[in-house]
Amino acid sequence: MEKKLDKLPIHIAFIMDGNGRWATKRGLPRKMGHRKGAEVLEKIVEHCFSLGIKYVSCFAFSTENWKRPKEEIDYIFGLLREYIKKQNQKGQQQQEQEIKSKNIKIRTMGDLSMMPKDLEQEILKAEERTKDCDAFVLNIAMNYGGRDDIVHAFNTLIKQGKTIASEQDISNALYSGGLPDPDFIIRTAGDVRLSNFMLYQSAYSELYFTKTYWPDFTAKHLNKALKSYAKRDRKFGQLK
Repeated sequence: MEKKLDKLPIHIAFIMDGNGRWATKRGLPRKMGHRKGAEVLEKIVEHCFSLGIKYVSCFAFSTENWKRPKEEIDYIFGLLREYIKKQNQKGQQQQEQEIKSKNIKIRTMGDLSMMPKDLEQEILKAEERTKDCDAFVLNIAMNYGGRDDIVHAFNTLIKQGKTIASEQDISNALYSGGLPDPDFIIRTAGDVRLSNFMLYQSAYSELYFTKTYWPDFTAKHLNKALKSYAKRDRKFGQLK
């Protein structure tokens, strides 16, 4: 990096949009855009880790994505399966000391019960394998919707017989319970909306929108976004 970034977000979330459009624009099948997007995610996660950002959330598959063609859905699930399996195989092959040096926790948010069972099992395996890691958290949203998240939280509290005494009670019951709210949300591909992503958690998130398609998004694009974040004065309703 040309210049050290200051005021980095603790938790950054990505709405990774534009995979299909990126492929179509190049005369390629939409699935090739998703594959390229998966490769970009790996690089961006590595860059965030190197910068010292502690939490990264990414919108991999939404509750609305079930409306897409089955072939495309199956391909997306295949990419998720491939990524999670690769992480699990790495963990099994490395010695315990090497795993601790990486110290990366994988967790998910969303209703996994509707995912293919073998994919669900790989996800649970990854979460169990990395549950004690705490230097960096990769939070993957699968079959996730912000409104569904809030319904899930209220149902969880009802089943537990708990009275909602504070906002924190709701936060703890969300799929993202235990994670800080995202400080910074980046959406690619030009649309200027959250599209049902982390609605409760984003109350005070700084938002950044770029026309760059996700498959074209690089560390340089992220650095530019982070410089924008560093210039913002987050007041949280207070006078400064």
